[in-house]
Amino acid sequence: MNRMTDMTMNRDDDAALLRLVRFYETLTPQSLARLDHIYAFDARFKDPFNDVRGLAAIRRVFEHMFAQLLEPRFIVTTRMAQGADAFLAWEMQFRFRRWAGTPQVIRGATHVRFDADGLVLLHRDYWDAAEELYEKLPLLGRFMRVLKRAVNR
Repeated sequence: MNRMTDMTMNRDDDAALLRLVRFYETLTPQSLARLDHIYAFDARFKDPFNDVRGLAAIRRVFEHMFAQLLEPRFIVTTRMAQGADAFLAWEMQFRFRRWAGTPQVIRGATHVRFDADGLVLLHRDYWDAAEELYEKLPLLGRFMRVLKRAVNR
């Protein structure tokens, strides 16, 4: 296969990626019932806080997110694919339930790998928890900003 062919998605890959993007951009607690239409039974999900395998464990990650955050919303800003692998750049908008204050944004990226059926087999999120989350928390944020300044001196 030549390089150009490798970088081109086929219709099935494109459909799987579009289905995943739509799922995330319309994610609600109710849509978790369709998780098995997006993720393979034994899929792995890894982010800065979780490293889990299987639909039940992935569902718990999202249930916890909805329990902790108000109005979480994902916006996919970029998507790229090569064969069964895809990368998404995204923004997650939310408010902390506990402090219900100003809207927050986390910017990150995700690597996904689809299986032969177009289901996500691997989901790996990349984002800076210190900058994107810890610095936004009331008490911890102040400490993180002081620590960051000290390290940068």
